[in-house]
Amino acid sequence: MKIIILDIALPAMIFVALLKIEVQPDLLVLPLAALVFNVLLLLFTRFALPFFGVAARSAEMRTLMLLLPSLAPGLSCFPFLAEYLGDEYLAWGALADIGNKLFVLVIAYLLAMKWYYGTHQLKAQSNVEKVKSLLLAMLKEPINLVIVTALILLGFGLNLERLPLYLGDAVLMMKNMMTPLVLLFIGVAVVFKWAQIRMIASLLTLRAGVTFILSGLIVLFVPLPSEAAILFVVVFPQSACSFWPFAHMSAVRALEREQHPDSKRQTFDLTLGINVLAVSLPFSTLLIMAVFTSGGLFIQPWVLLGTGAALLLLASLPLLFKWLGQVAWSSDEVVAEKVK
Repeated sequence: MKIIILDIALPAMIFVALLKIEVQPDLLVLPLAALVFNVLLLLFTRFALPFFGVAARSAEMRTLMLLLPSLAPGLSCFPFLAEYLGDEYLAWGALADIGNKLFVLVIAYLLAMKWYYGTHQLKAQSNVEKVKSLLLAMLKEPINLVIVTALILLGFGLNLERLPLYLGDAVLMMKNMMTPLVLLFIGVAVVFKWAQIRMIASLLTLRAGVTFILSGLIVLFVPLPSEAAILFVVVFPQSACSFWPFAHMSAVRALEREQHPDSKRQTFDLTLGINVLAVSLPFSTLLIMAVFTSGGLFIQPWVLLGTGAALLLLASLPLLFKWLGQVAWSSDEVVAEKVK
């Protein structure tokens, strides 16, 4: 089902969306904006995670630092962009995802290898050839091939109406499979691991809160052309965590098993990683659907900032209760000492 979504239905949907609009030069800022968002979230997690009980320089820390800043809009966001905002904003999403793909395929890979060398105290090797192979793999991915092909056709003045009828109809039929397949996939893919569910839920809530605040600041200070554009700025960054960083972690684990079979050091916690992915997809989907079904509520910057602040407070409640418990315990010990 996932292969049908990512290799057939989603590329067809993006192809149709791109061929229906005129790609303007100012839209080329979208990939850069997405990449800046990834980097900002990476820096935020670096400094925020220790406050949530994640040990610095641990396998858990490295795992969360790669996963939380990444985006997987294909499964969690694109179907709802198409249903609620239309093909124009789906095309916006496809363009923005180019910057996100640069982060999850290249930057996340380089970070994973850097941490692997550091964990096992190895001399870092040149990653030039590996980055080249990653870029080639990126071009071979169906979604990226579709984006490049559609942009080339648009450059020659060809749109959906000018394609042969049989080709246009076939692409449209494949496109129509997308939304029901994604909803079905979400239903069958969720596997909850309750041992880590509380920490993961808190961190995903923290991620959502920071994202709402960033979106609110953009809406407040950047003039956007329409309410639909505002909703796009709100929902696209709320996409689920991407599978690609987990793929890099799995590759690092394979290296560790091959090169360091006797070592107990692990660069990443794969169990935590798969649990984050399992919870992130329904979590992000529910948030995106809540935004779209709330009418015009989330086009107001103060609503976005307030929602972000509320989510940050909600994510911090376990820390607050833990701190209050420690204070109460210390006070009881002081009273007991005085009684003695």
